[in-house]
Amino acid sequence: MPQHTTRTESCPTPPPGSRGIDEILAEARARLCRLDPEQAHLAYRGGALMVDIRPAAQRAAHGTVPGARVIERNVLEWRLDPRCPARLPEAVGYDLPVLVICQEGYTSSLAAAALQDLGLHRATDVVGGFVAWRIAGLPTLGPTLSHRSPSLAPPVTAGRTPH
Repeated sequence: MPQHTTRTESCPTPPPGSRGIDEILAEARARLCRLDPEQAHLAYRGGALMVDIRPAAQRAAHGTVPGARVIERNVLEWRLDPRCPARLPEAVGYDLPVLVICQEGYTSSLAAAALQDLGLHRATDVVGGFVAWRIAGLPTLGPTLSHRSPSLAPPVTAGRTPH
């Protein structure tokens, strides 16, 4: 479970109609049929497109899933939207099963929901992200757990788990 510090300053009053990140994340995950690492591995071996959205520095520090397509988060929608001229060759239809993986399973939920918004109805993510994938003993390339850099806290509030 991620460690968070307690904030002592008060939170400003949010503008009307705004939503906090916890609410946005919960809504995204409610739409997804999230897969645990073992389920994701089976889907990947069965032909699903595994997309690693982590930045290069994170992949270098922690490792990668062999054969996963690297599409950093800032260009994900453009690369997988079948309507977009900047799409990748794999993005040929809306029935494409896409498994999004990030470091700990937070950003990937938001990314998979964004892909569903594009019409990729089979997009989902990996519960616990690359950390859980590696802990499950699934194939990885790169640093071993003993050489891993400490992970940064995920961009969510205290007490949340990546499920």
